[in-house]
Amino acid sequence: MSKIIPFKAVRPTPDKVVLVSCRNYDDYSATELASWLDFNPYSFLHVVNPAYANSQKITLEKRFKGVAHKYQDFKNDGVFMEEDKAVFFLYQIQTKTQSYIGIVAGTSIEDYKNNIIKKHEDTLHYRVEYFKDYLHQTGFNTEPVLITYPDNEIIDNWIIEKKKEQPIYHFSTTNKETHTLWKIGDEKEILWLQNQFENIPELYIADGHHRSASAELLYDEDKHLGNENLNYFMSFLIAESNVKIFEYNRIIRDLNGFSKEDFIEKLSEHFIIKLKNQELWKPQSKFEFGMYIDGNFYALFYKQDSSNSEQTKQNEHPSIIENLDAQILYNTVLQPLLGIEDLRNDERIEYIPGKQSILTIKELVDEGEFEVGFMLFPSDISEIKALADNNLIMPPKSTYIEPKFRSGLIIYEL
Repeated sequence: MSKIIPFKAVRPTPDKVVLVSCRNYDDYSATELASWLDFNPYSFLHVVNPAYANSQKITLEKRFKGVAHKYQDFKNDGVFMEEDKAVFFLYQIQTKTQSYIGIVAGTSIEDYKNNIIKKHEDTLHYRVEYFKDYLHQTGFNTEPVLITYPDNEIIDNWIIEKKKEQPIYHFSTTNKETHTLWKIGDEKEILWLQNQFENIPELYIADGHHRSASAELLYDEDKHLGNENLNYFMSFLIAESNVKIFEYNRIIRDLNGFSKEDFIEKLSEHFIIKLKNQELWKPQSKFEFGMYIDGNFYALFYKQDSSNSEQTKQNEHPSIIENLDAQILYNTVLQPLLGIEDLRNDERIEYIPGKQSILTIKELVDEGEFEVGFMLFPSDISEIKALADNNLIMPPKSTYIEPKFRSGLIIYEL
């Protein structure tokens, strides 16, 4: 049984929403960030980067306090408004190729603790601590955890009808996306929606494992204060068929002492290799990999070991991990041949989200900074759920998942 709650959101006034809301801070290049901060005084980037105006380098505590003060300035100046009662939202993101729609709500820390909200990624302690301190000092969060629920015809039909109503926001952004937001404030409708989710036994985190872990840590430390808002964290709940899962491709700086010829010969122990020359080849299905090296693309087809099938029969859980393409590449190439043990911290490897063109990989290798690039086939939601159901962790940098929520659009105050 999944519990969701409405909350008294803070959000931009309708006349300023297109100016206030922005992409995640880390998505901006230094030049792009400077441009937005210089020419748009309403951008939420000013809140999350309060020291920009003075080009200061400051401590984290001062930065977090600066964020809190700037956020309060935005509220005092009438840039933000607060709902007079707790509500849900229905939020749609329309890109050039995809439409995403889901429900913005508070989700339960107790559900998270009890594995009703399931995880598939590991977290880094320092990042969890960092964001916990951020929440504690600033007193708000504007980046919801992306959570999937099983496709539900009843909820789908409700969404279709809800979309016929007048939205509170409908605006376009400079990256050619259209954003639409509907408020769900009717008490009967709120109760109905809560009852629908009570019939859903499990939810799955798609993106935001560090945010949810930070919310749990803050709850554990501050629950004695009696702040009910700490019992929940803001989430964007979306049907599992409506998320888009991209792979993370890998580029490596050197061949660990191998010549190209010797490296390809070693690869042939585990892969059938086909030269694709200048064809921009990407994997078409699971157990296929693309490679770019020395001016040419190659298709790599994994030779599935019969012993792996036997292992699947004897012990199902390890096979879920071992059959992930990211893990196969690590087990057969990255670790034994290229000597990359730590996928998070080894400076010889970098990652390119699959939504970027593979020309990016070609250019980086051609420029000489990297020796080889590998393209993977993206995981699907069934793999993610299987991992979560068995309390298993996906290898680092395995998935890049959309949609991405606009920062500063809806704020959950603590």
